[in-house]
Amino acid sequence: MTVGSMENVEVFTSEGKGRGLKATKEFWAADVVFAERAYSAVVFDSLINVVCHTCFKRQEKLHRCGQCKFAHYCDRTCQKDAWLNHKHECSAIKRYGKVPNENIRLAARIMWRVEREGTGLTEGCLVSVDDLQNHVEHFGEEEQKELRADVDTFLQYWPPQSQQFSMQYISHIFGVINCNGFTLSDQRGLQAVGVGIFPNLGLVNHDCWPNCTVIFNNGKIELRALGKISEGEELTVSYIDFLHLSEERRQQLRKQYYFDCSCEHCQKGLKDDLFQAVKEDPKPSPEVVKETVQFSKDTLEKIDKARSEGLYHEVVKLCRECLEKQESVFADTNLYVLRLLSIVSEVLSYLQAFEEASHYARRMVDGYMKLYHHNNAQLGMAVMRAGLTNWHAGNIEVGHGMICKAYAILLVTHGPSHPITKDLEAMRVQTEMELRMFRQNEFMYHKMREAALNNQPMQVMAEPSNEPAPALFHKKQ
Repeated sequence: MTVGSMENVEVFTSEGKGRGLKATKEFWAADVVFAERAYSAVVFDSLINVVCHTCFKRQEKLHRCGQCKFAHYCDRTCQKDAWLNHKHECSAIKRYGKVPNENIRLAARIMWRVEREGTGLTEGCLVSVDDLQNHVEHFGEEEQKELRADVDTFLQYWPPQSQQFSMQYISHIFGVINCNGFTLSDQRGLQAVGVGIFPNLGLVNHDCWPNCTVIFNNGKIELRALGKISEGEELTVSYIDFLHLSEERRQQLRKQYYFDCSCEHCQKGLKDDLFQAVKEDPKPSPEVVKETVQFSKDTLEKIDKARSEGLYHEVVKLCRECLEKQESVFADTNLYVLRLLSIVSEVLSYLQAFEEASHYARRMVDGYMKLYHHNNAQLGMAVMRAGLTNWHAGNIEVGHGMICKAYAILLVTHGPSHPITKDLEAMRVQTEMELRMFRQNEFMYHKMREAALNNQPMQVMAEPSNEPAPALFHKKQ
């Protein structure tokens, strides 16, 4: 399917939601509904020297633009491809004498494109940038203050020889970025590296239990079906992570996107009982539950502080203590238990204490499987990490099983050509081979594994970060 071919979808008025997109044909799990390149996109301020400004891939050695010394590219090809969008930016940075923040850089790039092509529909777009929602009228006092500061800086940065836009239009563009900015991830999908505007994607409404997911792959986003979608059915994605109580999700959506979620999961509070589940036999008293909730909240705050200071052994100690206190009170799908299991398994893997990490990772996956949609991208990534942890711990059967499960999910959510799916496929083949060897001769398997691990540096898990997994939509913090 070509990028920008939009015959699979059409704009319609979605009841209670305003505009939306619906399918014009039937789709099945893993189908790409549409792909779209960014109208405009920029690299985050903190990563301008390590991420290519054209393809958003992380690279060790990047070429720097000789003129402004700001833009960085993989090679001459990326630099040449960027020139149309970088030309005005290059001279504006030189004139302004410094580099403005990512929001201002993105607004300027959008307006240079509007100057070049006009405000109408561009090829393959179902909606123009002018017609995207900006929600400026819903901004609170703090947001209004930030908007005024951004507009002031923008006016100093914007070259006098470029087309001059009204204050209202500039505010509209900042509003659009605020509620339609989509997070771009690096080539492996593990780190958020930039923000872009994708007008067609901006038309897809939210549902906490959606029928589609969005992935950024090889310079474009893909809207991928998570299961069967009938002709005429509305297409939805989730703007936020599902693992929150329905009231918390609604508050988050109200605060960040200015709407009240009326999806079935929010209206009926589906899965809320599992999110707050307590042990059945014996059932703890409400007082004990309340006390354990408070203890868990306090511990999570201490953990955040310890993580930010790199005190990983302290993090592990705090997690163990809290999990022990939760043991007789909370069930395994309780969100407080799952948050701790996720943190402790990640940190222990980083510290190479794989045996203990694998036990926690298994419990985490068991809980996630009961809560997430079976084709959820975050579930797939969590199962992949748990599979790798178990493989490192020498639990070859469990590790291989999880890697296969993760691969099946990522084929749907990321597709076979995504780098992380390819990595997982290689891992699946390797663990399958090891498993065969293990079943034929367990003693020989352990001998060979030991030798292999001694000869090659063990693949160490990335250092745990306080950053959550890249969210779909980029919100200014």
